Amino acid sequence: MDNLITLVNKIQRACTALGDHGEESALPTLWDSLPSIAVVGGQSSGKSSVLESVVGKDFLPRGSGIVTRRPLVLQLHKIQEGKEYAEFMHLPRKRFNDFAAVRKEISDETDRETGRSKAISTVPIHLSIFSPNVVNLTLIDLPGLTKVAVDGQPESIVQDIENMVRSYIEKPNCIILAISPANQDLATSDAIKISREVDPRGDRTFGVLTKIDLMDKGTDAVDILEGKSYKLRYPWIGVVNRSQADINKSVDMIAARRREHEYFKNSPEYGHLTDRMGSEYLGKVLSKHLETVIKSRIPGLQSLISKTISELEAELTRLGKPIANDAGGKLYTTMEISRAFDQIFKEHLDGVRPGGDKIYGVFDNQLPAGLKRLQFDKHLSMDNVRKLITEADGYQPHLIAPEQGYRRLIESCLVTIRGPAEAAVDAIHGILKELVQKSISETELKQYPTLRVEVGNAAIQSLERMRDESRRATLQLVDMECCYLTVEFFRKLPQDAEKGGNPTHSIFDRYSDTYLRRIGSTVLSYVNMVCASLRHSIPKSVVYCQVREAKRSLLDYFFAELGKKEIKQLSSLLDEDPAVMQRRTNLAKRLELYRSAQSEIEMVAWDK
Repeated sequence: MDNLITLVNKIQRACTALGDHGEESALPTLWDSLPSIAVVGGQSSGKSSVLESVVGKDFLPRGSGIVTRRPLVLQLHKIQEGKEYAEFMHLPRKRFNDFAAVRKEISDETDRETGRSKAISTVPIHLSIFSPNVVNLTLIDLPGLTKVAVDGQPESIVQDIENMVRSYIEKPNCIILAISPANQDLATSDAIKISREVDPRGDRTFGVLTKIDLMDKGTDAVDILEGKSYKLRYPWIGVVNRSQADINKSVDMIAARRREHEYFKNSPEYGHLTDRMGSEYLGKVLSKHLETVIKSRIPGLQSLISKTISELEAELTRLGKPIANDAGGKLYTTMEISRAFDQIFKEHLDGVRPGGDKIYGVFDNQLPAGLKRLQFDKHLSMDNVRKLITEADGYQPHLIAPEQGYRRLIESCLVTIRGPAEAAVDAIHGILKELVQKSISETELKQYPTLRVEVGNAAIQSLERMRDESRRATLQLVDMECCYLTVEFFRKLPQDAEKGGNPTHSIFDRYSDTYLRRIGSTVLSYVNMVCASLRHSIPKSVVYCQVREAKRSLLDYFFAELGKKEIKQLSSLLDEDPAVMQRRTNLAKRLELYRSAQSEIEMVAWDK
């Protein structure tokens, strides 16, 4: 089962390379779902000594105050033979055989991230150690919990460290290694306190007692190690670290492990617990437990990876394809994006997408309402009819019927229809402009500011030309009605002497109210007939000149000009937001990671 931990180590390294190390992300992080062991303890709890004992090497920075100021992801790889060495993720092609140099690089890399201050950072350092003296294991060493800020540190550092530690150990996939010194009251242990808050039943917590050999005479830690005074799901493990004198003398770690074993074996208090005490036993227990947890999480990991792959693919589809470097590729990309916009615009007009129905609303509601508001009956008031009829007669009163008067009255009414006709043209133009903007927002154009502006301007300019043509054609329909009256309408009217005007009657009879009222009624009937006809012909003209042409040739001029552009101009059109380009690159890398993880986890799942 060692291949399980090796697999998780590999995936964690890839996650770290992508910056996917448990920080906030728009998508779920694989790191958060991988089982890990976080090492938690207060300052001077012996945390560093425990880690070095498990590894069997001096490699961690030491000193007073907060020494660990960034999370250290420590991956141990057991090799069968050969010289032990270390590698850092940030120095992928460099091997460290001198572990004193490893210690220095940890300090230097911390300073590179935080500056030469005493501040902390959540960005982890990733260290792999290959040795025949370790078990396959991954540990995350976190900054030591503290209660007081020292000189050069902000007052918030106490809470900042606690928040960082909590962000790791509160995750359900995290195994907590709580380090507490045996020569202090367990009730005041920082590690136990914070572990109890996130894991109240102790299901994820391993307790480790350090400094057992430094307890006051007459006291021991048997009750704790046997789980009587503070019980966890897993047995407590005691360790005896090297003394400061041993550290100063660089006592060999293998020899230190032997001395630790002898201490427990020869101790009258702990002799019966020897088999499950010591740093070497701790490493084996953690390795075995980590394997078990990883095995139990495989189905959940497979589910998460499949779901995330779908989300990443959908996000990449939304962001669109990367831009080609050559002129032909750029021209093709520009044409494809523009054609996609043109197609979506047509779909809005054809009802595949919403919006085109507003055009019918203009013809069915706005135009009839506009014609109705003209109120021809008021225009044909008695005074206005009398005025136009008498003015049309001039010095010679009409002999039979006031034809010129009729024409002037009809023309004065029909010319007012130009207003609703123009309003209909402008309303359709406004709707088409809205659909252009809506279509732009539904395509890749929104990713390319310059191309979006160019296509939008080209589309609007085309719509304006179509609007002008539509206005001309639509007003011509009205003018045609003014220029030529339908003779049949008047021939069908009753012809009698009283209505037609008898020349033997007095001139004043011809301008009587009854006579003029009949003229007004006749003109109103004719004008209403023309309005009914225009109500159907105006939409035909508008659709022909604006809607139909917009579907046929909205971007014709733009496409013609596009073919003349050089690569520099095409590049300026495809000025994608750098943040989007970076986002696409990051998503592609993450997708590659998840697909690789999916394949490797499936292989392990079949093996088990």
